[in-house]
Amino acid sequence: MRFFRRSSKVAEADAPAGAPVAEADAAQLEEEVEQKTEQALQRTKRGFFGQITSLFDRGGDIEESLWEELEELLLASDTGLPTAQRILEEVRGRVEKERIKDAEQVRAVLKEALLEILNAPQPKGRLWTNGNGAAPPKPAVILVLGVNGTGKTTTIAKLARAYQAEGATALIAAGDTFRAAAIDQLKEWGERIGVDVVAHQPGADPGAVVFDALSAADGRGADVVIIDTAGRLHTKFNLMEELRKIRRVIERKEQSAPHEVLLVLDATTGQNALIQARAFTEAVEVTSVCLTKLDGTSKGGIVFAVCDQLGIPVRFVGTGEGPDDLAPFSAEAFVEALFR
Repeated sequence: MRFFRRSSKVAEADAPAGAPVAEADAAQLEEEVEQKTEQALQRTKRGFFGQITSLFDRGGDIEESLWEELEELLLASDTGLPTAQRILEEVRGRVEKERIKDAEQVRAVLKEALLEILNAPQPKGRLWTNGNGAAPPKPAVILVLGVNGTGKTTTIAKLARAYQAEGATALIAAGDTFRAAAIDQLKEWGERIGVDVVAHQPGADPGAVVFDALSAADGRGADVVIIDTAGRLHTKFNLMEELRKIRRVIERKEQSAPHEVLLVLDATTGQNALIQARAFTEAVEVTSVCLTKLDGTSKGGIVFAVCDQLGIPVRFVGTGEGPDDLAPFSAEAFVEALFR
């Protein structure tokens, strides 16, 4: 699958196991990722990260005020205090150790520190990593989490679209039975992109929907099953218990599944996204993150906070509202776009 297979320059470790892709395809995908990332980060570049890069345009010697301004801007960009302090300590430590005197050289050290944070999380899932080179499971089961309003339903449709576009057969399970609108939205997306949706009536048992979807995938020979889940119940406890129940249903049907647990986070919510991520990881082991609405925030530092404080890799970013507006996350493309 070309969408999920990337060259080592983009982030080879993020690609799923399977047949190698042609060099031309890899180069084309790398260019597409860079373009979409650049477009999604326009507001962020004009915001706080734009101010960060301008710190180093002054040239000349390094003064104490540079470190103070850098810390303030990192905090304002939603990196969070622990991550901001880590970045500052790493950069300042290298500058002092290597006796760097020029602000332009500090910029290069900062880029390396940011890239290291994004690449640090170790792969946890079985689909979007190289693994041991074995073929991906069939059907591959992806459990998608996220609170209402993050763009979870749309992300599911985009992900299914990406699989379908590369010749795989995708199937969607409408597991958020607590919102009739969520079921209807998935059905509409299914018709739009040509993907089958397994759904029950609103209020039905989500576990039953998931069981039927997995059975249907076996019967139809589907390559991937993408499962929607509720984003809000009456209490946090109820929500998390429901997610645990769904996971148990999946494991009874296929012991090795789910093969990825994708958490959808709204980049515009800043540190609230980090709080949400912690809550979901307590209930179900999250293996990867998709950041949506990155094009709608002038901050963008939440990407670094997620990788640094939670140790969860960002796998995808939403780059718009269209069915094809989903891009594999590239740490290199992301950092380069911020500083370009």
